[in-house]
Amino acid sequence: MANVSLKHIYKVYPNGTKAVNDFNMEIQDKEFIVFVGPSGCGKSTTLRMIAGLEDISAGELKIGDLIVNDMEPKDRDIAMVFQNYALYPHMTVYENIAFGLRLRKLPKDEIHQKVVEAAEILGITEYLNKKPKEMSGGQRQRVALGRAIVREPKVMLLDEPLSNLDAKLRTQMRAEILKLHAKLQTTFIYVTHDQVEAMTMGTRIVVMKNGFVQQIDTPKNLYNYPANKFVAGFIGTPQMNFFEGTLLKTGDNVAIRFENSEAKITVPYSMLYKAKPAYLDGKTKVYIGLRPEDASIAEENAKSGNAVIKVKVSHKEELGSETLIYGDINLDGDGYGESSTRIIIKDIGEREVRSGDVLNVALNLNRVHLFDKETEASVLPRIPEYNYLDCEVSGGKLKFLGAEIDLPEVVSCADLKGELLLPTDAITFNGNLKAEVVSCENIGDVNLLALTLNGKRLYAVSPDCIDGKTVNIGVDFKKITVISGGEKVVSPMPELNEFICKFVKKKTKEEVEINGKTQKKKAIRFGFEVGGNFFEASEEKSQKIFAALGIKKAFSTGLKLECGVYDLAVSESGIAASVIKALDYGNEKFLKCAVGENTVYIKCDEDLKGEIYLLPDFEKVGVVETQREIKII
Repeated sequence: MANVSLKHIYKVYPNGTKAVNDFNMEIQDKEFIVFVGPSGCGKSTTLRMIAGLEDISAGELKIGDLIVNDMEPKDRDIAMVFQNYALYPHMTVYENIAFGLRLRKLPKDEIHQKVVEAAEILGITEYLNKKPKEMSGGQRQRVALGRAIVREPKVMLLDEPLSNLDAKLRTQMRAEILKLHAKLQTTFIYVTHDQVEAMTMGTRIVVMKNGFVQQIDTPKNLYNYPANKFVAGFIGTPQMNFFEGTLLKTGDNVAIRFENSEAKITVPYSMLYKAKPAYLDGKTKVYIGLRPEDASIAEENAKSGNAVIKVKVSHKEELGSETLIYGDINLDGDGYGESSTRIIIKDIGEREVRSGDVLNVALNLNRVHLFDKETEASVLPRIPEYNYLDCEVSGGKLKFLGAEIDLPEVVSCADLKGELLLPTDAITFNGNLKAEVVSCENIGDVNLLALTLNGKRLYAVSPDCIDGKTVNIGVDFKKITVISGGEKVVSPMPELNEFICKFVKKKTKEEVEINGKTQKKKAIRFGFEVGGNFFEASEEKSQKIFAALGIKKAFSTGLKLECGVYDLAVSESGIAASVIKALDYGNEKFLKCAVGENTVYIKCDEDLKGEIYLLPDFEKVGVVETQREIKII
């Protein structure tokens, strides 16, 4: 069994079309991963690159510990199940399942044992002597699965295997495939356009659109914490209701006004702590998302709270255990076509509702989702990027949330009143400001801490979960932004440096031992030319560049090196740089340098001046092809 690692995977066709853009994912051994999205989103192309049926334009694909970019499909130790079964019509079920094993020239006894075991697992023992045309669609799909599992592959790849089956059979086969995964204990990667299949089968789901990964998460987290409007609308049946509206903060409350209707509700500001202040001005348009099950026509709910709107019913769909009620929050709307005022309500009661009725509908605003009108990204992210705080700078001190802290000289500025953008990862736990930990939520590899500083809310991320304690916090000043009068007065220090470079070959001579004598032999070295300096590239990096660009284009294509501020070192030789100034942030010191027309930053505790040389850590640098913006390394 094996992990699967995809790093910066691209598929670019000769006409320039990017079918898959910068796909990154670490798939753990025994996971059941589902790729889902509309037609043309790149999910099947990604699966075919894993299988070796499509060439990878750029990136690194590993199965287990092996890089398999250039490995033949038959050598990757994978098995693939296709949408159309791909069975040989002239062979029996037994012969179809055994065919691949015979090609591998396994002993007959071993082949027979594997075929019989697979047939027993899949419940098709009685069909072994039949031909595919004598079987139903579900039975044929079992045969295709049997042909795959007898190989005992490290990874099972399934490309929409149930799309040709009817609804009842799909439900049955979903259960069969999950049962098979539990029994085989191997890694499954499954492609589907059906979000119900994705939600019911995947341990994690990859949602794709137009070749880009929109979100990777568990089914529950995708449903509860969609990263953008597309994911929110794609996951869930019936899909989420989307309204256009504005948010206006007044004191401790926020008024939510729905566009094109009279609907308006009020919520406590505490529910929207994570929202950017710019969205709370009553002018900035947002999408307001609410799932059908979070709207209720029950009288007891409509009487308890301020989150009640009026809805005119257009029609309904009786589904037995539940009823879908369609309506419009614009009492002059019709509720039939999709619009910014149509609403779908999922009702599990047995209330009589007729077309034309005007209902009081209670909204569960603990489940509301807000999305930017332009970018469609979530306005209420699970992990906020910034804390948006009113601030004041006076006498070299930064004041916010009733606290004050000395500003290092490198970020000092004139006295002002403005806004502090404090990243959640810029809050340190070694300062002298005392904060209370309200809650700790584990999200993937990090913990999101909700803090209060002088009674005001603050969010921070931490590798450790801290709960119900008083903690000392500080600020990483190199990450903060201060805005006053619409101008950035203090900007964060860039964390990534860029160098224009070329990939070149260099003829040289090296000493070798031949018959006990040292001789010089001609050799060719490949590497990066940066600022007139040659840096030899490892064989692994050279192969990645050749694989992405081809041998001829590799030496003529424009490239840039991406290098973090911690991945540069001062050296006796290397890239010539001129020190502009030293940057002392208190706990850390850096140099701001000029390299040609570029400005770069480097972590350095020495107070250097004048001309110096910089040496990148080539084990950590990234390489980007500038023309197509493809990250090769």
